Parts: sequence; C-alpha cells; structure tokens
Amino acid sequence: MKLTIVGCTGSFPGPGSPASCYLVTAHDGEREWKIVMDLGSGALGAIQRYTDLEDIDAIFLTHLHPDHCMDLCGLHVAVRWKPGGWGRDRLPVWGPAATADRMATAYGLDLDPGMHEEFDFTHWAERRPVNVGPFTVTPYAVNHPVEEAYALRVTATEPGKDGVPVTKILTYSGDTDSCQGLEDAAKGSDLFLCEAAFEEGRDDDIKDVHLTGKRAGEAATNAAAKRLLLTHIPVWTSQTKVLSEAKPVFAGDVAVAVAGVHYTI
Repeated sequence: MKLTIVGCTGSFPGPGSPASCYLVTAHDGEREWKIVMDLGSGALGAIQRYTDLEDIDAIFLTHLHPDHCMDLCGLHVAVRWKPGGWGRDRLPVWGPAATADRMATAYGLDLDPGMHEEFDFTHWAERRPVNVGPFTVTPYAVNHPVEEAYALRVTATEPGKDGVPVTKILTYSGDTDSCQGLEDAAKGSDLFLCEAAFEEGRDDDIKDVHLTGKRAGEAATNAAAKRLLLTHIPVWTSQTKVLSEAKPVFAGDVAVAVAGVHYTI
C-alpha cells in the first residue's frame, strides 16, 4: 500500500500545500486500485500530478468542513462536462449523511438531481466496513464539532513476493480531539496519519476540536501504532513544535507529512 500526501495543510490551503487530501494505492494481483481520503480546498489540481481523475476508484470523506470536501464540486465538473464523456460509471463517494445535499447546495444545484448523476453517494454507518478492491475502509466516530466526523481505518491485502498475501493497516484521524474512537481506529496500525493542528500552551482553552502533537503521540502510544505521521498543520502552527511535543510520548518513528511525498506501508 502506498500513501501519497496530496494536501496536508490544516483548515485552509497554505502556500506550499492544498488542504487535506490523501491518495492511497494498492494492488489486488490484477490491477492497481486508487482511493482518495478527503478532497479539501485546492486538492483537485494537485492530485492530477499523481493520477488521472478517471483512475480514482472511490472517495472517502471524513467530514464536511470545506478543507476536507469542497473540491468535490470541481470533480463534479470534471465528471459531468469532460468532452467525450467520463468513460466510467458514477464515482462512488462515501461520507456523512448530508454529503450529497451539502455539495449540491455549495454548487448552487437543485437537490434533485444535485450531483447524483455523477457520484454514487453512500452514507457512513459507524464501524461498518466498506470494501473497494483490496481495501477495507472502516469509519470510527471521533470528537470534532460537526454533526458527523470520522477517523478511517484502511486495511489493504496485497499479494506478497512469495505469494503469501500481506495485509497492512493505515489509519487517518480526520479532524478530532482525543477520544476512544480515534484510538480504536488506530489500534495496531502500521502507519497512523494523525492531525496535530494545535500547540500545547497556546490552544489549551479550546476543547473537543483538534489534537496537539502531544495528544496525537499519546493516541498513537495507546493504540500501539507502529509509525506516526503528523498532518493537518495550519500555517500558524509550528511543525517543529508539534513534532517536539509528540516525540517524548511516542517511542516509534514520528515525522511531519509533506505534500508530494509518498510513503510505503
């Protein structure tokens, strides 16, 4: 399984990165499959550096803040208006119950048909897994001030070099403060992609919104994750600070996500 950081700046795009968007690829023995976790502001342009849009097999949205979903509006244009046609069936989109209506409203469409002719929308059911090719994606409700917010646990089973199937686990926090759902999602993960938007000391009075580097590290430790990759860091938050907060509380490998970098899991 390969993770590509398409966008990792928190809350809105930064000068060096779009907002949240992560491309994940895996092979089922016959072909490569591609899924996208979140499609935030500015991500649609950047993701075309790494894949043709028509090669995306599914999109998974953690929640409906614009920095995690708004470029679905641009993708709607690509699917609907590509000269010669899109060339594939409707693109599957999993997300909160309000996803289809929210996207239609954002684009100024009537709710019926909205974007249903381009996208096959399915609502998340908490902790109910979804299968796409070699991927199994399971949503876990987390602690963020919107009606629905989820962390995503992604497992992929691929053929090993010796013919024995290999299964790896990637967990993506979405946006959240500390909670049991986050730790359950990350349990035993090979890579834990976790937000760290806040700084210790500066943001202590803001509860139930975002993690600090320290709280991300504590969640990784409690979940026995193997590697921690900090992400969703806004322009006003120090990457050095959140990294220094995480390292004392998590004994494994810790790094900060960088747009355009690929990680093998």
